[in-house]
Amino acid sequence: MISLRVRTGAIGLALLTGLTSPTTTATAAEAPPGPTVEELRLDGAVPQEILRRSGFDTVAADFARALERAHSYERARRTVSRAGAELWRRAVDRAQGRGPAAGDLSRDDDRPLYWARLGMTRALRAWDPGFRLDEEQRARLLDELERGSRGQDDTGFPHGKGMKRVLVTGFDPFTLDRDIRISNPSGAVALALDGTVIHTPDGPARIETAVFPVRWRDFTAQAVERALRHRLPQADLFTTVSQGRVGRFDIERTNGAWRGGFGDNENTGRPETVPVTDPASQPQWTSTTLPYAEIVAADTGRFPVYDNTSVTEIPAGGAEPVVRPQGPTPGSTARAGGGGDYLSNEIAYRATLLRDRLGLREELPGGHVHTPVLQFGAGNTTAITDPEFVRNRLDIISQVRSIVTVAVSATERTRG
Repeated sequence: MISLRVRTGAIGLALLTGLTSPTTTATAAEAPPGPTVEELRLDGAVPQEILRRSGFDTVAADFARALERAHSYERARRTVSRAGAELWRRAVDRAQGRGPAAGDLSRDDDRPLYWARLGMTRALRAWDPGFRLDEEQRARLLDELERGSRGQDDTGFPHGKGMKRVLVTGFDPFTLDRDIRISNPSGAVALALDGTVIHTPDGPARIETAVFPVRWRDFTAQAVERALRHRLPQADLFTTVSQGRVGRFDIERTNGAWRGGFGDNENTGRPETVPVTDPASQPQWTSTTLPYAEIVAADTGRFPVYDNTSVTEIPAGGAEPVVRPQGPTPGSTARAGGGGDYLSNEIAYRATLLRDRLGLREELPGGHVHTPVLQFGAGNTTAITDPEFVRNRLDIISQVRSIVTVAVSATERTRG
């Protein structure tokens, strides 16, 4: 996801707080909060059609009935944990061809997961249990649901030698007020690749994936760091993935410590430095350690792949932003990484900064891949899908798989 303020014509790419188990009493619950901006979109005709044509239209109602059977906080927590994990697994199974399709929408579609999750969070937000449930407890349940339904609790790698371990992340659909039909190919990539094994000349590699929200507040709350902190040391390679420019892939060379404030899925955002822990040691820039030269040189699919080195900076001693096609200059202040100043740049910045702070820079290849914009067929301004739309998404998924395969192979040759 690239901010429109940075790239004209380009569009680009959770965890909240930890869980504890508080005690509950039989007193009345606090008044349930109202639905969020995201959840309010759920009642539109397009989201309902997506849910109906994928067989995910009963998910929220089934979850609401399960909640009604939970008569304590602990039982509610177990219900939420199970339901979130089941939704993620159901979406992955559908994308990978396991079980009935349950609808005529193509299996590669990421949108049923997004809209079904929102139906579940809205049901949980509106739930009025027969025991006292305060605001903090409900937030913890929502957090549990978000984590489980995004695959963030399901990224365990196999033990033992001989199998490489790759971590890939994607994003929800976004810019929905512009076109509510939008799908995010990076989310589709996550569903299609989760738990799969790719074969390289140097042996097999297992891919584990997760999806993140397009919400500034989750990133401010360290969503990326909490999801990845214990996974990066286990991985042999990682890449964050998001939707970027029309008709091309980009391997983003440099990430910047600046968020431009373009509106997220809650229609919020403000320009500011990316908020991280220990800001005194925060660098303005981080860099990819993916084997970008080998990826760009390889034949990975029908879309061209570029090594993108451009950034926008305020030069040392300067006052105005300047575009630098060859990367940042010494002492400059970030205003956009290669991936812009939206959440795609931020996830890349946070993941690579975490890599560096964990002391893994020299041993763990990682960075960001921008996919092409997923486009509908010519003339389609109303239908939720069409053959070209499906073909484009399948081709992007296949090419990301090829890019990851090349990256794993190139890394092994370098180490060898």
